[in-house]
Amino acid sequence: MPTPLVGISTYLEPARWGVWDLPAALLPAGYHQLVQRSGGVAALLPPDENPHAAAHAVARLDALVVAGGSDIAPHRYGAEPGPHTGTAHPVRDAWESALIEAALDARLPLLGICRGMQLLNVVCGGTLNQHLEGHGGPPGVFSSHLVTPVEGTRLSALLDGPLEVPTYHHQAVDRVGESLTVSAYAQDGTVEALEMSVTRGFVLAVQWHPEAGEDLRVMRGLIDATR
Repeated sequence: MPTPLVGISTYLEPARWGVWDLPAALLPAGYHQLVQRSGGVAALLPPDENPHAAAHAVARLDALVVAGGSDIAPHRYGAEPGPHTGTAHPVRDAWESALIEAALDARLPLLGICRGMQLLNVVCGGTLNQHLEGHGGPPGVFSSHLVTPVEGTRLSALLDGPLEVPTYHHQAVDRVGESLTVSAYAQDGTVEALEMSVTRGFVLAVQWHPEAGEDLRVMRGLIDATR
């Protein structure tokens, strides 16, 4: 079968390389490398304000990954910004929300990572805890902790648990969105994975960062779902 084409959301940031200092569509290399190591071809999806762009992109993909990154604007889940909540990125929020909605409508295999899990929850009507401690290292440094998959879930079929995972986040799922099921927890009770029923196709999201580790099983689950 053809190698699956996996789209990965990217975001716009100021960047410097060589003699250049310009806005750039940015994504840590671990994401596309994880797709490649898991048997897919990676296609990077920069924000697009065309209202039809997400659906057009999804129609050409075999799977979608919504990447980690900055905090989601609290107004999207009916909240005011807390003192620890970062600067809003409305273009990114809108783009990735549209990608998620298009993927769900098309039953395209979907994997959310960190922010991607939080945004999936928000798109499905859930809310977020805007700040918690103990799930990341110093700025720019991944930490690790144990997560335990929930028995009988899609995630538990992919992973043996409990297992140590790379982590870096200060927000988390609060109220779980409609049609979503919790499929892993951290030791402190933080929701670490969400999924939809297998009747909705492959829809899985994890709070940790598989692209920062060596475990390919979650991404291979996404790739296998395309076949």
